[in-house]
Amino acid sequence: MAGPRGAAGPASPVRSRAGGAYPGAVLLRPSPLARALVAALGGFLLASSFPEPGWWWLAGPGVGALVAAVAGARLRTGALLGLLHGLVGFVVLLRWAAEYVGPVAYALAVMEALFIAVAGALLVLVLRWTSRATGGAPAGSWAASGAARLCLQAAGAGAVWTGVEALRARLPFGGFGWGRVAFSQADAPVVGLAALGGAPLVSFAVATAGAALALAALRLAVVAGERRARRGGALAHRSRGGAAAVGALLALAALLPAAGAVVPRPTDAEAGTLVVAAVQGDVPAAGLEFNAERRAVLDNHVRGTVELAEAVEAGRAPQLDVVVWPENASDLDPFANADAAAAIEEAATAVGAPVLVGTLVRGGRGTGLPQELPGAPDDALADDELRNVVLVWDPETGPGQVYAKQHPVPFAEYVPHRDFFRLFSDKVDLVRADMVPGERPGLLDVAGTTLGALICFEVVEDGLVAEVVRGGAQALVVPTNNATFGFTDESVQQLAISRVRAVEQGRAVVHVSTVGVSAVVSPDGSTGRTTELFTPDVLVQEIPLRTTLTPAARAGAWPELGISLLGALAAGAGALAGRRRARDGGAGRAVVEPGPLDGRAPQPVATGAGSASGRGLA
Repeated sequence: MAGPRGAAGPASPVRSRAGGAYPGAVLLRPSPLARALVAALGGFLLASSFPEPGWWWLAGPGVGALVAAVAGARLRTGALLGLLHGLVGFVVLLRWAAEYVGPVAYALAVMEALFIAVAGALLVLVLRWTSRATGGAPAGSWAASGAARLCLQAAGAGAVWTGVEALRARLPFGGFGWGRVAFSQADAPVVGLAALGGAPLVSFAVATAGAALALAALRLAVVAGERRARRGGALAHRSRGGAAAVGALLALAALLPAAGAVVPRPTDAEAGTLVVAAVQGDVPAAGLEFNAERRAVLDNHVRGTVELAEAVEAGRAPQLDVVVWPENASDLDPFANADAAAAIEEAATAVGAPVLVGTLVRGGRGTGLPQELPGAPDDALADDELRNVVLVWDPETGPGQVYAKQHPVPFAEYVPHRDFFRLFSDKVDLVRADMVPGERPGLLDVAGTTLGALICFEVVEDGLVAEVVRGGAQALVVPTNNATFGFTDESVQQLAISRVRAVEQGRAVVHVSTVGVSAVVSPDGSTGRTTELFTPDVLVQEIPLRTTLTPAARAGAWPELGISLLGALAAGAGALAGRRRARDGGAGRAVVEPGPLDGRAPQPVATGAGSASGRGLA
């Protein structure tokens, strides 16, 4: 973090009011511009760790850059730097949200960036917890401390980051967990930790490693400042433990992510196997009106399934156990439209296997879901309401079990407080009918096994994923629709999330989209062939059915809660340390600085309310 501040430069020894230099108290004093540039760069690095380009090794440095930027800053400055980091990161990461609705979509990036502002302020508190040997460092500066303390600070920073991720995955309107650090790590060795503590543990490991790298860089800068100060005569002796501190931090940064590589990721079949087909039918055109020709979209998926049936009959494909269609494969309500029902029946009969149909059922405009169907919600729909469902269509008995999406996406599938938000943009009326959430987990008994269904963005939610696995799901299906995001990176970012979930839960995942990218994911997170965007395609693969629960599946939300509490404790310790220094300084207590300055005995230094030492890292 270069950039001189006044004549003192970026690193200089602290001096008492009498002019004496404090030994070992060389401080970093980055300029405001340097802090801002580092924070913005960190946001860009973090966004670049996600597909595409998917440079997962940049996630740690991306978080670490914010840690470096806020070191020694005031709380308000830390919050502003966090906001800048978040704005850059989320504008780059979520640019797919603006593909068709324009700049109004960047309101989502702003909302998510506000959480990173909170993280920036909390990181300031974590980094206030410094060694007593350095006393209180003046505002705008950072003083190094011992190896153990720095490593604990790195862990506290990683815990703060993970805790803030937990908040934004829940708030507001049920939260939006897209962009959590863990979801950038599908190809990284650290993803193995997902099986132990879920996505939160992966985020914690990567964020802690990034913070450790940042603190190591800051410590090296302090060492360099000490060297310059000694040459200039400002310091007679160097502080001890610089090499040990840097070595410990670098070891922590390397070992935490590498630990994931030794976690077992079993893929063997414990309850047999299932031959599944994922049908990607494509749509007539990308964009918000992807389903303007609803019958064409349905016909595409029927055609793909019938052609698959012909391949099975000809021996070019194995006999199928189940066929999975994506979300919105039929936006024609089959309970209200006899033609749609007949088309789905044709496909299921031709392939001779149950078809999981992604469809919409509407209120008074249709018949809604028959109450006798297993899994159907109890409440009826109003005329202007609908539900997003996965419907099991058996070739012999027709429609059977159903799963209704439990967490519709706010501002995409329903508009909360529509009248209020219309004051800001009439784009809210693009959502013509509000989607009503379902009430039951997505457990579907199909072909002698239990599948866990998660519709589209539900795969982002830890609780919904763990719910179906603990409920007995032996494999997962994620029907999704990416047509509204065009040729952006949204589809590959979502597939990466499914890959992390596969490792986390130890389950195969059938991830199928209307337009791609679709893939069948092994329980170890690997994929075979993936489909291209906006290209009709079919994937057929035999997947293992597993029953063993991973430690992450058993633990549920407890690892995330524990990590979040660690972050709260670290921030609280920093806040208390700052208050203690302010109180001691206000009382005018004398502080004896250890070590000689120029061969003389240690001298007491007054730390009155106005002194630099008493001001702390406010």
